[in-house]
Amino acid sequence: MNAGRQDAPPLMQLNPEWERLQLLGHCLSYNRQGLAVADSVLGRLRGLQSQVEALRRPGSVWERLVGERLSPMEWDVLSAVVGPELEPRLGWMYIELQGGQGQPYPSRALIQELLALEPHESELLRRILSPEAPLLRGRLLVGDPGDPWRPLQPDPGLVSRLEGRPWQPPPPPGAEPVPIRAGWDDLVLPPDRLRMLREFLLWITHRQTVVELWGGQRVGGPVALFAGPSGTGKTLAASVIASTLGWPLYRVDLGRLVSKYVGETEANLNRLFEAAHARPMVLQFDEADALFARRGEVKEARDRYANMEVSHLLTRIEAHEGPCILTTNLRRQMDAAFTRRLQMVVEFPRPDLASRAALWERLLPLRAPREPEVAPQRMAAAVALTGGQIRNAALHAAYLAAGEGTPIALRHIALGVWRELAKDGHEYPLRELGELAEHLPGGLADA
Repeated sequence: MNAGRQDAPPLMQLNPEWERLQLLGHCLSYNRQGLAVADSVLGRLRGLQSQVEALRRPGSVWERLVGERLSPMEWDVLSAVVGPELEPRLGWMYIELQGGQGQPYPSRALIQELLALEPHESELLRRILSPEAPLLRGRLLVGDPGDPWRPLQPDPGLVSRLEGRPWQPPPPPGAEPVPIRAGWDDLVLPPDRLRMLREFLLWITHRQTVVELWGGQRVGGPVALFAGPSGTGKTLAASVIASTLGWPLYRVDLGRLVSKYVGETEANLNRLFEAAHARPMVLQFDEADALFARRGEVKEARDRYANMEVSHLLTRIEAHEGPCILTTNLRRQMDAAFTRRLQMVVEFPRPDLASRAALWERLLPLRAPREPEVAPQRMAAAVALTGGQIRNAALHAAYLAAGEGTPIALRHIALGVWRELAKDGHEYPLRELGELAEHLPGGLADA
């Protein structure tokens, strides 16, 4: 028999788990009728128990599939709940044992009866199904553990992982996906900032080692603050973090969460974090200075309530198990008491000359024809733009050239840069363009 063999496919190795559950259901059915269970069945159960214990040892198939190290009873509960997804006959058995309720998943009451738990063990079952315990905290199971008759279900992400299928969780309420997918080569930052970003990743990828194996203190998040002028790569860096993890990045739109009605903002925030808790996703909060700025003096009731909203948001972010990235253009306005709670603060500087040249080279379309005069070093020296501004100016120049049916020339670059500078509504003198000013088409500076 191949079931349980180490060279068999992972799910096939779990066959002893499902056969054991089937026999436990058989025994329970007999016990309810006051009938004796045959010695051959009990002997088979003892043999399956040793196989199941082997499947649950550290480094064995269960731990490789689930990514968690659990206690024996936690493994019992997990296998009982996951079983119907991978072995349908278990679902039909649960329906019959639960009075034909139509639910193929077991309730806490059925699990207690199925495992023939003693009174002191039933209290242990309640504890391991608490929201703070690994099964629910780690998003392995979902359900209401407080109701002993309500079925528990496996998390959809866990089922997909067990079956080897890709799965992306739906956006949490109040968040929207950020479609940018980027790699480390896309970032143009000083080496020390790149190292800080990689250090932040360690807080995510080595959490189990530090907390579960080494006994390190469990903290929420991790939470990072990305601070710097607009266009310096903060969202791009957040996308690199998410892409490295293979997780989606979601931008939280607090405008959809904040309400003028008392208590509704907190309820919206609770829904956001409950949906995102322990899920494989990265949350990004933009304009954190507006959210976590120094809490103002209380002059009226609304000020006090606004401070309560901020305090609630701080509490939820700190308790959330999953990476949160806050971005700000105005770090000086951040509450110092809050920034001390962050795991990492990364400053994103305006790019220097060498970085600007690298950005021009990278952001001009690679296959676009260029005039020899279009030299990245020359354009970088002319105007000190941010990475976001260079991206926009480079694309604008490319579209101008495409419209003329010519290679990209400095006149296209100059006009692209001029349009970008004009976006903030200020009137810039031509000298802001440096040597690009002489390539700007006549009359546009006065338009």
